[in-house]
Amino acid sequence: MELPGGSFPVVPEAELYRSVQAVLPRDIEGAQSPASCFDKGMLRWTLHKKVQNNPVNILSLVQVLIKELEKAERSDSRKCIIPLLHTLMYAIIQAAYIPDDLYKRVYDFCKRLMTYPYPYCSVGLSYTRQIKTERLVPGLMYQRLLTAEQRLKSEHYPFQERVFVLADPEVFSGSMIPALFDEASAGLNRLDQMCRVVQHTIQASLGEEQCNGLKLAHVLKQKGQDIEPYFQEVQAGLEQMAEEGSKREGGALKSQVQQLYREILSHADSEPLCGGPLCDCPLPNPEMSFHLWTEDLDIWRELAKWFRSSNTLEQFPSFCEDDDDFDFGDPLSTLIAADMPRFSILSSDSGIEKDLPPGDDTCSLTSLDTNSLSNSSESNNAEQDCGKLTRRNCLKIKTSPVESGRLIQETLEDDVSHGGGLGHGERRGTTLQRRAGATTNNNFLKQQKPYTARIVIMGDDRIVGRLTKAYYLLKKREARRLYLTSKVNLQFYYIPVCTAPSRSVEKPLSESRGDSCSLGSYLSNVDPWYKCNINSLDSMIHNLANMQPLNSGRPKDPFISDVISYYVRCGQQPVYFNIFFVKISFTRPEKEVVEEVFVTQLDVEFPEFRHFYESVKDKTKKGSAEFCGAVISMNYKKVTLSGRDVEKGLSVRTSRVQISTIPSNEAEDLNCLTLTLNEVSMKNKSTESKIRTNNIKIRTLECRSFTVTLDKDSRKTYTDVQSVEISPCLDPGYFAHISRRCRVDLDEGQEAGLNKYMKKALLLPINTFAGIIN
Repeated sequence: MELPGGSFPVVPEAELYRSVQAVLPRDIEGAQSPASCFDKGMLRWTLHKKVQNNPVNILSLVQVLIKELEKAERSDSRKCIIPLLHTLMYAIIQAAYIPDDLYKRVYDFCKRLMTYPYPYCSVGLSYTRQIKTERLVPGLMYQRLLTAEQRLKSEHYPFQERVFVLADPEVFSGSMIPALFDEASAGLNRLDQMCRVVQHTIQASLGEEQCNGLKLAHVLKQKGQDIEPYFQEVQAGLEQMAEEGSKREGGALKSQVQQLYREILSHADSEPLCGGPLCDCPLPNPEMSFHLWTEDLDIWRELAKWFRSSNTLEQFPSFCEDDDDFDFGDPLSTLIAADMPRFSILSSDSGIEKDLPPGDDTCSLTSLDTNSLSNSSESNNAEQDCGKLTRRNCLKIKTSPVESGRLIQETLEDDVSHGGGLGHGERRGTTLQRRAGATTNNNFLKQQKPYTARIVIMGDDRIVGRLTKAYYLLKKREARRLYLTSKVNLQFYYIPVCTAPSRSVEKPLSESRGDSCSLGSYLSNVDPWYKCNINSLDSMIHNLANMQPLNSGRPKDPFISDVISYYVRCGQQPVYFNIFFVKISFTRPEKEVVEEVFVTQLDVEFPEFRHFYESVKDKTKKGSAEFCGAVISMNYKKVTLSGRDVEKGLSVRTSRVQISTIPSNEAEDLNCLTLTLNEVSMKNKSTESKIRTNNIKIRTLECRSFTVTLDKDSRKTYTDVQSVEISPCLDPGYFAHISRRCRVDLDEGQEAGLNKYMKKALLLPINTFAGIIN
């Protein structure tokens, strides 16, 4: 069976039911192998592709998913709720028409979901708000997504989004680059996108009883450039209805859409309001830019170029105040970077021009300046100016009240949930639970930003460490003067990709310590839907790269781009990772101390014992611990769940120390550092093999130096190290605010006023589908 004028058959409801069942995770714990997870991700993509080109199929899929959600609620199968809900919402956005009774069933289910523990309540709250607005204003989610993602010029919704895909050049090379870049560069033209918005809005409001979708699509295609006024009118009506909400009459929007429908089909032969089959309006993938993150690429400069090339800032006057006197690309901006030194020059003159000694040239003209003077009068004026005292431009230290207010807003503590289901206000020990979940309560305090940059990094732990360093330097620079983060909402996403194809046998979490994608392995364990759709992309990317030469002439399905689009649209629940600050001191006094940050792992190794350790690592621990390694001292604060931290110090002999922020197994998911010694002297029975802490200092006690490697990245390796000091990284915005307050009031404590509501630690949020599921 086929639609009139189309070539996409109607899929029976029984077949859709079987496809949905194949996508859902199994009830047996640990039964999912890597191959089955990859199959589920592919089946989810196939399911959406199967129904997106036929409005009848999408409506049938919505009905099947609603039944499955209600069934999962009755049987308390919580593992299936979040995958079903994400699949349902992704189908609703692209559906041509949804009856009101189906909207009501989805809305009622999402409201009941808010009584569940985290993360179900967080996901339920987000989708409850969206469904409530979509039920009142059909087609609003589709219109806003397409307008923002495709950067359509709009007077009524001037928000824009863009996806920046950053790949590690150490992982992506050769045939892997065109396999991704060709997909990311595909897109539609501007007029086709406007036609889709108008088509989808009219169909979503009127339905097949009052709208002939095929005839409407034919007429809109013939409009050409004349489609833009209809696009602006549709947006004006939807945004006005969304702003007024329930205060407006229920049929007002439908009457307005019916009038627009008559106007578009005014020259048609048939009756404009006659019913007919609806036309599919697939939501195109968002605009993406693919970059290899080399040393020369400054991602923050790319973001600044993107939003400064747009004209939407004109509709946000509060964001345009500092655009004229600040250029992100000027050499001056490099001088105010946080990691650049500043040199002071002592002035020996009095500052009075007549006190200058004769013959002292206070102003000199270059040959270029002299040639630019076209007449003698200009030359005389220039000579007179040379007698005047000139000063260099100075850096502005005092910030305006507006900038101070923005800085406080940016550093306000987000009201997020904890991975262990613990809320704020409980005992101190709950801080060891990893934080996860979207902001819920203080959104009204933060001004909505006109731009959203969705940064997707692809690689192993090394590119995560690089993102951490770039994010820290950005926050440090923005603490002096807010520019980028005050206009752009940054969202981070991570797709783990190793240098070699994934193994067929999955390692347990306890063995993931040596995994090159340890952060991705952790996210896969706490979010099963992330594991099925994102973590499984590793092998698929390598397969696409291998098949690239064989399928050069065939049309390609944009599988990778489709999955990235699904990830950035549905992955709205962040998991927060602590960023740690490390101070590295060297054995040579002339070598300056280095300050770095890391997020996954820090390795300490004595190079002279490396070969010996490799030769005895298969032997018993007692045989190698008596004489292998150097003596180091460790001073640390041991953390406990009770919050009674204890200061400790000890000296041990070891050849290698590993400090990890990712838990070694599911039972030890604590948000702290875990220090592991490879060899511990058997004479010291009280020495622990694992130490949990957030602050530690390691120093060598012998005439030996060690090597430090951050985030498993050989490019961040430091040799001839004498000591390292590790502590949680403070948010530069909080530190800058405290410093400014201390200048005004020396007696004011750090917890006074708004200080206690500001974020003290700098966290790296990585978006997932569910956050942390216990």
